[in-house]
Order: sequence, then C-alpha cells, then structure tokens
Amino acid sequence: MTRSRRIARVAAIGGAAVLACATLTTVPAQAVPRADAPVGTVTLQSKRADWIDYPWLGASGFEWKHSGSNDPVHQVDYDGFVPPTHAGPDDLPSGTDVVSTRSGSTVTQKHRSTSVAATLTIPAGQTYKQAVGWSALTEDASGIPHILRAAADGTTTDRVVKGVPAGAEITEYVKGGSVRSVGLVYKLGGKLSAGLVDLRDGAFRTYVTDVDDVHDDVSFNDRWFVADWKAVRVDAPPGTAPTVLGGWDFPVTHFAVVGDQLLIGSVSNYGEADPDLIALSLVTGDTETLLNESYGYVTPSPDGSALATAGPSALDWNVYRVKPSADGAAVSEKVVRISTKAIGVEALALGGGELFAYSDSGNGFSSFALDATGRPVGPQTDRGQSNMVDCPDGDVGCPQAEALGDGRFASVTSKWVDMDNGGPESVLIYGPDAKTTTKVYVGDRLGGIPGGTGRYVLYNGASPGVQKVVDSVTGSTVGRVTVSRTRTAASVWGQVLWAAGTTNGSVVGLSLRTNRTVATIATGAPCKPTDLQAVNTWLYWSCGARGPAGVYDRATKRAVKVPSGASPARLADGYLVREDRTTHELRLTDFHTGQAITRTVAVLPATDVTRGASGGRWAVDKFGGHIAYLTGTAGEVAIVNSGVPASGLAQLEADTATGVDGATSANPWQPRWQLNKPASWTLTLSTRAGRTARVLTGRSTGAAVRASWNGLRADGTRVKGTYVWKLTAKPRDAQGPALTLTGETNVY
Repeated sequence: MTRSRRIARVAAIGGAAVLACATLTTVPAQAVPRADAPVGTVTLQSKRADWIDYPWLGASGFEWKHSGSNDPVHQVDYDGFVPPTHAGPDDLPSGTDVVSTRSGSTVTQKHRSTSVAATLTIPAGQTYKQAVGWSALTEDASGIPHILRAAADGTTTDRVVKGVPAGAEITEYVKGGSVRSVGLVYKLGGKLSAGLVDLRDGAFRTYVTDVDDVHDDVSFNDRWFVADWKAVRVDAPPGTAPTVLGGWDFPVTHFAVVGDQLLIGSVSNYGEADPDLIALSLVTGDTETLLNESYGYVTPSPDGSALATAGPSALDWNVYRVKPSADGAAVSEKVVRISTKAIGVEALALGGGELFAYSDSGNGFSSFALDATGRPVGPQTDRGQSNMVDCPDGDVGCPQAEALGDGRFASVTSKWVDMDNGGPESVLIYGPDAKTTTKVYVGDRLGGIPGGTGRYVLYNGASPGVQKVVDSVTGSTVGRVTVSRTRTAASVWGQVLWAAGTTNGSVVGLSLRTNRTVATIATGAPCKPTDLQAVNTWLYWSCGARGPAGVYDRATKRAVKVPSGASPARLADGYLVREDRTTHELRLTDFHTGQAITRTVAVLPATDVTRGASGGRWAVDKFGGHIAYLTGTAGEVAIVNSGVPASGLAQLEADTATGVDGATSANPWQPRWQLNKPASWTLTLSTRAGRTARVLTGRSTGAAVRASWNGLRADGTRVKGTYVWKLTAKPRDAQGPALTLTGETNVY
C-alpha cells in the first residue's frame, strides 16, 4: 500500500429514463432522506493572495480579475476623475483612457470616459503586436514595425517606424507608463538591446545595449527608461550612457517607473517574509518602502500611474494605485479590496467549539470559532502552513487531523521528499496561534491519528503492531513519545489510554502520567473490539464491519447497543455519528438516555474529494459540541446542532505545578486545566487565612483553562508565601452546574 497525492473521487450512480415503442417509462426518484437544517455555514477562503490580472487600465479606472481563473472581470472607476473636453485619435494624450479590442484585422478603439470611438484596419501582410492609446503597433513580413492610427475620414494611417537597426529581430513590444511611447526589445548579433518608439513621429531610439537576457525587464514613462537595471533619462542627448542600478537580484525585479521612482518588488512571496514594494529614486538613488507585504505584478498605466497589490493575506488583499506627485515622488492609495476566493476543503477537525479546515496548495489550516449552539462567530483565522500526508488509497476511515479540545489540533506530516512514497512520519501539533507548533518524530509510515485530548495524541502506524502516544509537554514546543506499545483498538481521553484487554469485552485504562492501570472495564462486547473510542464516561466498541457495536457508560454501568457497519463512526458526548457510504447519509445515534435513537442529520455529496471520511468529509466535536460536514459547494462547511445535551462540566487533567522559583514577573505561574467542554472561568488567589490577593477571569481556549499569575496583587505589590487558588468554571452551554477546583501555589 502506498500513499497517493491523487485525491480519491467516488462516482455518483444515477438512474436513467428508457424510451421504447413510443412509451416513456419513468423510474420513480428515490426520496431524499430528511435531514436536520444546519445552524450555520462557513466558507474556506484562500489565504494565499492571488495574482491579479488587469485586462485594461487607464486614466479613469481599470478592470481586474483573479489570474488564471474563470472569475468574471470586475470594473473599478476612480473617484473624482473628470473626462477630457476633447478626445480622439488627433489628440494623442487623450489616449490614456482608450480601450482597444481586436477581431481579425479590425481594431476597435473606444475612449472609456467619453465614448468616442475609432476603428483601425490592419493592412494585409502585417501582424498585430500591441496597442497603446490611439495607436496600434504591427509588424510587416520583413520584421519592420508600423504605427496605425485612425484618420478623420475613417481610414487608417500607416507610419513606418524609423531607426530600428538593420537586421534587428524585435523580440518584444512593451507597454509602459506612457501613451506617447512603446518599448522595443530587439536582438542583433546575438545580443539584446532596448529602446523606445516615439508614437508621435515613429522615431525609434536605442537607450540600453547588451541587455542581460535574464534581467530583460523594461520599464519606462515619459521621463525615464530602464532595462537590465540600467537607467537613462528619455530626454538625454543621444549616446548618453545609462546609470547602472546595483544591489538587486532575483527574485526582485523592477515593474514600472512612476514620476522619478522605479518600483521594485517580487512577483512571488519567496521565503518566510512577504516582500515589500520599494520606490527607488532614479535621481538620488534613495529608496523607501511604498507598500508593505506586496507581491504580484505591478502594472504600469498609460497615464503614468501603476497598480500594485498588497496586504497581510488574501483575507485582506487590496489593489493600490501608485501615482506621481509634483516633485517626482510616488504616492499610493488603496482603491479596491480584492474579493477572496473559495477553495476546497480536504480535511476537517472539530473540538471545543472550534472548526479546523485544511486545504492543500500551500493554504494549510484555518479555523472558525463556533458558539455553544454551533453557529459560526468571528472571521476565518490562519492556523499555520503545513502539508498533511494523504490517506492510503481506499482507506475511507483514515483520520489525518484531530482537534485536541484545548485550542490545538494535530496532524500527520513527513518531509517533502517523503510525501509521495510514504516516508517516516511525525505528529505535528499546532498551537493556539499560527506560529507555535510541536513536532514529534514517530518514525512509522502510512499512519493516522485516531484520537487525542489536550497534551496527548494517539498515533497508529501502518506497520504491524505500531501504536504510540505522543505527549506535547505543557508550556513547551518540545514533545516526546511517552507510550510505545503493540497496536490494539485504543483511545485517549484526558490522561488515560483506554485499550482493548486480553479477553472479550474487556477494556483497560492506563494512566499516561504514571503508566499504571487505573481501571479494567467489562463492556459486555462479545469480542475483542476492533474499534474503541472514549469520551467522558462513554466507551464505544465495535466488533468489526459484520459484528455488533455498543456503548458502555462507566458512570451508570449501562450498556447500549448502537448501529454497526463497515463505515467509519465517531463517538461524541452522548451520541455516535456514522456515515453510510452507499446513501451518503450522516446518521446520528443518540444514546444518552440509555436508548439508541438514530436520525439523519445530513446528506453528504456523492463525490468525495477529501482525505478520508471522518478526517475529511465530516467531523464531530466530542468536547460537548456538534457536527460539521462538507456541503459539496466549494469550500463550504455546514454545522448542525447535535440536539443531545452535553455532560456536566468536569476536569480531565491539569498542570498546576509551581516553578522552582515560584511565580515571578519573568516566570509567572501558568496553570492549565483541561475540561471536557468550553467554559468561562474565575481564578481567585488567597492567603490561607482567606484574604484575597488577586482575581483573574477569562474564557477557556477550546475546553482548556489557561491562566497566568506573576505573584502580584491587583495594585502591583508583590506577595510571598503559600497561596490557595480556587478555580470556578461555568459551562458555556449553561448545561449543568459550575465546576470548582482548589489547590495551592507558592510565591518566593
């Protein structure tokens, strides 16, 4: 079995109408199963800012679209633009607002702001090359360029460009920040040179010779001409040597000249930091940052301005117009916000009221906050760039991402070179922000993450017998493998590893803190479970695709039979969700009362474009939450309320130890309590005599309470000695009483 970078697709099976003997027989359509209405939806948007294409830009506005997409073209008008009193082919400067379209040998020109129009006919034997304002550039069979322009009587004037060296092969016609000129790059004697055609009289002048074919970008306006990082004034006397602009190399390039400024940047965001758009003065050589976090093509406009894109991410990506000021400087203004682009979701995880969605192509993970009912609240949040390994071919139950209930989530990853051939893997745990990760090498191949809670993550390797528990040590980016054992059906909940015992129906609980057995449960299962999951006091077991399945409540010692089957199932708080891979129904079984009641909560799309069932198409929040699933619309995830009351608030595990030096400003006491569902909390610190020193409040991150105390009273004075802490946590869903925990900490 090998991993494949190809995404599995499941074809839909449809009925057909048969026409025979002039009688139409209709096969009755199968009724769509009734499903619960979602409480909300989110759409995953690309975090990678798109390149933007400008089909047209001029003095009055511009058109834009996402590069390489089938998205519609958007039009933008500049505020305050005043159309000229006269426009037409006889007024070359008015061409800064002309839109040209070509069909065969006809070029249609329209002045955007005045609607003045003209038509050019390309003479036989000439090839269209470029259009600038009211002018069109063509080339005849001998390689000689021509300038076409409409005459007052409707005919087309044809002017031959003079001054191109004999034998030169023109390789490029370049538009810049001018309506009076067009750039030419030509090859002669094996070397490249570049210059400008004056569209007023057809005269060509070479400005830069010996152009490096790697750095052959040409930028110009009515003041300056730049090629191969060599600059010269357009009005300089013939023979003037260009000034060499040093210190810039790939991936930096120059895009446009605005005023006396050469705009320098990068097409792509190479490296960890996004590049900036720099203005280099061609007069003084000074530089200044014009736009932070800017990349993509900067496109010159014939009116002497330019358009650039910039922003912290695709979620806040904008087009800026860069204009010249009276003193030759360049100034930028934001003109339009670029709409985000929905992208496909390839993996889902849900835990502690937070939805995590993964998309490939460098987009990585994003998250969405949900309220207690499952409704989305707040924007899409970047949660880090990484690449998950694919599930093995055909393994629809392969879970590759797992929410840990403390604001973090885990996935399986490996080195890029090993992605396609099942190389050694690591468990990667993403912190509450996009920059904090814990990576633990597990060394096996083709593995998955069947579960995890807080600091502990369970990993199953594909090799026979490999099962490991990763401990992401609290307060650190360092982790370790804390348990390595022979693989059986197993699950982690809190600080206990629940695993199938040696006899039918037995389940053994192993403390991950002490490595000692803390419980042995007889679930009543007639087999050694092939699947085992734990949530709160519930233990789900399965005897395989053709065997029975059930849930055992450790608190009431009650067993409940639940539906079984070959499709993957996920246990949550008081309910079980299973996908029917034939009907594509997502079925929820509510067993919290001791009776199993099953209903359809969603009907999934027939086509699967994810990395495997509950790790891709749908997910459940086992920390007192609900269900999320893909709707089939690009990037869209729906959330449906489980309708099952959550268990009362409880502690799963905690870290409350004081550092060796006690709580200080430099090293505060940072306790953590992992709860079974989200909560708001109050932490009171008092002397043993009951005098309050400090009261801290907050909301859990996921279902984890994280606090920090520097050993100071509210007035900033320092305390010393042993202090009693009291944590009072109130469930966010208002179901059940508050939880109170107490202990002591030291301040030296």
